[in-house]
Amino acid sequence: MAEVINLNRARKALAKADDKARAATNRVAHGRSKGQKTAADIERSRAAQLLDGQKLATPATDETPPKS
Repeated sequence: MAEVINLNRARKALAKADDKARAATNRVAHGRSKGQKTAADIERSRAAQLLDGQKLATPATDETPPKS
């Protein structure tokens, strides 16, 4: 005969396991030192500048903003 389980207890156990998994990913993402965060920000901005430098120029248009 199959074992009888409490569905409420099983649901709570599943939610607890999901919370632990989410906490583990948050510890990795947010559990960094200030130096590591700064280095990551610098690397991210350098990559963005490199990507912006690789963009093709658009045809020359009147790019002056309208005066209000």
